[in-house]
Amino acid sequence: MFRPAKAAPRPVEPAGGQGGGAVPRHIAIIMDGNGRWAKAKGLPRAAGHKQGAEAARKVLRAAGEAGVECLTLYAFSSENWRRSADEVGDLMGLLRFYLRSEIEALHKEGVRLKIIGDYKAFAPDIVKLIEEGVARTSSNRRMTLAIALNYGAQAELVQAARRLAERAAAGEIAPATIDEAVIGAELDTADLPPLDLLIRTSGEYRLSNFLLWQAAYAELLFVDTLWPDFGAEALAAAIAAYCGRERRFGGR
Repeated sequence: MFRPAKAAPRPVEPAGGQGGGAVPRHIAIIMDGNGRWAKAKGLPRAAGHKQGAEAARKVLRAAGEAGVECLTLYAFSSENWRRSADEVGDLMGLLRFYLRSEIEALHKEGVRLKIIGDYKAFAPDIVKLIEEGVARTSSNRRMTLAIALNYGAQAELVQAARRLAERAAAGEIAPATIDEAVIGAELDTADLPPLDLLIRTSGEYRLSNFLLWQAAYAELLFVDTLWPDFGAEALAAAIAAYCGRERRFGGR
C-alpha cells in the first residue's frame, strides 16, 4: 500500500511570506471524498475507498521524497461505525488486505507504522495484524506513518484526563503541575513531531474530531480535490503553500 521511494529529501522553495522554505516535519490529512468520487463515476463506494488507499500510497511516497518526518492519515474515525454495515465491512476488508500485503514493504523502506486511536475495538484478526505490523516496523527511523483508526480527538483528551486524574488521586502527580506538556505526553501522538500542517480534502471546512489538541498552532489547508484524486502534485502544492506562510504562534 505505502511504498515511499528512497530518493533523498528535496527542499521546497517558499511561495512567499516568511515560511523560510522549511518542509513541515509532520503533516496530517483528513482523507475525505471517497464516496463522492465513486458516486460521480457511477461506482460503488467500495471502489472509492480502494482508490483512496491508492492515493495514500502516492502521498506517502511523495511525503518521503520531500523529507517529511511523519505523515498521519485519518483512516477510520470513531464516528464511522455509524455507516452502513456493508460499507464498514468493505473498509475492514480493505484494512486487512493492506496490513497483510504492505507491512514488509514499509519495513524495507525504513518506515515505522504507528496507530493512534482505539484499534482494539476491531475484530481480533485485525488487531493481531496491526500489532504485528507495529512490532515489525518499530525500529525504523526513516519516516513514521501514523494511521488513525477508530480515533476521535475528544475521546483521546478524555482518556488523557482520566489517566492524569488517576495519577493525581494516587499521589503520583500534583494537580498544580499539570500543564500543556504533561497533557501532551498523555496523548496518542506523544512520540510524534509537533503537527505543522493539517490538510482536508473534498471542500469541507471542519476538523471532524481530528487532532484537536495537536492542531492548536498547525497550519490548516482545505482543498476542493476529492481524496482519490489527491496525489504527489497536490501534496507538493500544499507543502509550497505551507512554506509561504508566516508562522507566528501567537507571538505577534
